[in-house]
Amino acid sequence: MKRLTISDIAERAGVSIGAVSFALNGRPGVSEATRSRILSIAAEMGWRPNAAARGLSESRAHTVGLVIARSADTLGVEPFFMKFIAGLESELALTRTALLLQVVPDHPRSIEAICDWWAERRVDGLIVMDLWADDARLPLLESMRIPAVLVGRPRPDGGMPAVWSDDAAAVTEAVDFLVGLGHQRIARVAGLPALEHTQVRTAAFHAAMARHGLAPVAVVDTDYTWAAGAEATRALLAAADRPTAITFDNDVMATAGVSVARQLGVGVPHELSIIAGDDSQLCEMVFPTLTALSRDVQAYGAHTARTLLRLLNGGAPQSFQDATARLVPRESTAPC
Repeated sequence: MKRLTISDIAERAGVSIGAVSFALNGRPGVSEATRSRILSIAAEMGWRPNAAARGLSESRAHTVGLVIARSADTLGVEPFFMKFIAGLESELALTRTALLLQVVPDHPRSIEAICDWWAERRVDGLIVMDLWADDARLPLLESMRIPAVLVGRPRPDGGMPAVWSDDAAAVTEAVDFLVGLGHQRIARVAGLPALEHTQVRTAAFHAAMARHGLAPVAVVDTDYTWAAGAEATRALLAAADRPTAITFDNDVMATAGVSVARQLGVGVPHELSIIAGDDSQLCEMVFPTLTALSRDVQAYGAHTARTLLRLLNGGAPQSFQDATARLVPRESTAPC
């Protein structure tokens, strides 16, 4: 099918190409009646503006970027990211804003991608995930004056808006729940130790245990993968003073924990209670179904996109605290 041009619209409307250009771009030069007729004919013919030309004329790319510094294998099995991206798209699509996604192995590669995108004017702004406590990307974004939204706690010394939830409160609820069931030997299988939210959760875990007069059996750092969750579970259950409960930082590792416990003949939940740090269909597909810290991840993504779009449209930087994850008890937890 031949691509529709403004010449086709001009021919159908019986006006000059210049008049069509004025009408489609909202510029003066044609009467309101003529503008209305041209717009009506253009819509009837299926006209859509050329995004590249529109971006040049407005100095906008109509695209936002997301660089994820994780293993591509990990990303492929993490329901969290798929839900989060779906939430981003639900908002970006309303303004015909595209999402440019790149998966890289580490932060130096992430910085390279950001610099390339900005130099080539491929993005209008960025979504920054997986924040480190000392994140080299943030001073770069500030020095280059790149509009960005942080997915994590706001920086007191920075002007970038953030979208976050209270990870510490969610972890505290999980510990309180397990202690209420009579558990005293509790272990934590955490995520990547360099990530700020991992550090926040681990600190909250230690604080909650201390408040009950307990010491953790262990805190094991991992890379969030099934293999790492299985290995951590196997090591914990092989210990002489093995835990009666384990909290995992995501649903993938928690399902691996159930599988390993079954292989070792450790009954879940009567000998071992398990809590997943993320909730997804995985938690209800395994047996027993997994108690999990649940939140609306798609809404989390939508709030992030909305915050960035507001910033790109000239709004003042405004952070947003999303809902705290709530504990959803299922079959994988029971009294000690």
